[in-house]
Amino acid sequence: MASIIKKREKKAKALSPAQIVVVGFAITILLGAMLLNFPFASKSGKSIGFVNALFTATSATCVTGLVVVDTGTYWTNFGKVVIIGLIQVGGLGFMSLATLFSMLLGKKISLRERLIIQESLNQNDLAGLIRLTRHILFGTFIIEGAGALLLASVFIPENGIAKGLAYGAFHSISAFCNAGFDLTGNGRSLVPYVDNVTVNLTICSLVILGGLGFTVIADVLQKGKAQRLALHSKIVLTMTSILLAAGFVLFFVFESGNPSTLGGLSAKGRVLAALFQSVSPRTAGFNTIDLAAMTDSSKLLTIILMFIGGSPASTAGGIKTSTFALLVIAIITLIKGREHVEIYRRNISYSAVTKSLAVFGLAMTLVVTVTMILNITEKFDFLDILFEAVSAFGTVGLTLGITSGLTVIGKLVLIFTMFAGRVGALTILIALASREKKTLIKYPEGKVIVG
Repeated sequence: MASIIKKREKKAKALSPAQIVVVGFAITILLGAMLLNFPFASKSGKSIGFVNALFTATSATCVTGLVVVDTGTYWTNFGKVVIIGLIQVGGLGFMSLATLFSMLLGKKISLRERLIIQESLNQNDLAGLIRLTRHILFGTFIIEGAGALLLASVFIPENGIAKGLAYGAFHSISAFCNAGFDLTGNGRSLVPYVDNVTVNLTICSLVILGGLGFTVIADVLQKGKAQRLALHSKIVLTMTSILLAAGFVLFFVFESGNPSTLGGLSAKGRVLAALFQSVSPRTAGFNTIDLAAMTDSSKLLTIILMFIGGSPASTAGGIKTSTFALLVIAIITLIKGREHVEIYRRNISYSAVTKSLAVFGLAMTLVVTVTMILNITEKFDFLDILFEAVSAFGTVGLTLGITSGLTVIGKLVLIFTMFAGRVGALTILIALASREKKTLIKYPEGKVIVG
């Protein structure tokens, strides 16, 4: 027995940081699926079935929010605790929580563990990594606690103290982790609170903070002034502001004349709903209007925002705001005929631009492939399927109402898509690829006609 354990430990040590991140998420999902598959996890006393349990566990761990059953009415308190636990683990990353326990026990963090944390948090170097992890953990609990109290002020009058506090905590964690799971029941999400200022602004704030990225939040708190911020923080904050403002204006314009969405609301309700729908596609998964009733223009806009997603080292998915920003800057550089990609008086490295292109290309390939497969296996409109595929990849959780009607094949395809979207398609490929040794050989440059 001891020899078997030693062999497994050697195999684990042989795994690269990228492989450990992939395996860690997979194990977390499988454990969650087994717990949700127990009959006592559902109010009916019957097992949901392993595929549905796996889908729910993947959606929670990958902080997506797509569900095959209604979270508020189907699951028992045990099932809901499992789901919110998976959301917290998936949002923070299992290595961050493992680091927390190590710090509480007074254990030293080894170099190998630091490398794994670096991979899971998508950081460029090891300097200050443990301090950043500590700030992430305690900052998360403070933000989620404040959000829970604000939301509880609305939920307590409706549900009583105990249930109101539980609802506040659940939705606060779900919002900050950009998960989109809700307990309102009957698939309504936050539609009943479409004109509630406290719920809208609290959820939006939690989603934005969770989607900015822990490194950006720490940088803002430490340096304060915009001029002193790191280049990454400036790019993320600028692109996030542009996307939020553009999304708000466009949703307001597209839906103000639609009586099924914004058209039937008060002036305050229209402003709050347009703002909420601009924030939510940043991988949050909540909605305050009927998404299926939106115009095709708004659906397409939502797809674009979901594909871009949030920022690196955050709880959000998508190709990330910084990736999108570098692609836009590179295109502008090419149009202007400049030799170097520059922004804020800083030169962007060639490797950063090529990595952005790789991330974008892999994401497009995955979304197109998944959409084609779902168009074969499912009997829904093309736009609905594309919306679902991008929502799964971006770990958003917004849907036009087709998730529960998917076939087993469709669910399995989306399970993989959510997993790839959370862990990162590039990380999965790096984990699967064999390591190539560096070579000193450099071949002659070849000429290729482009465009």
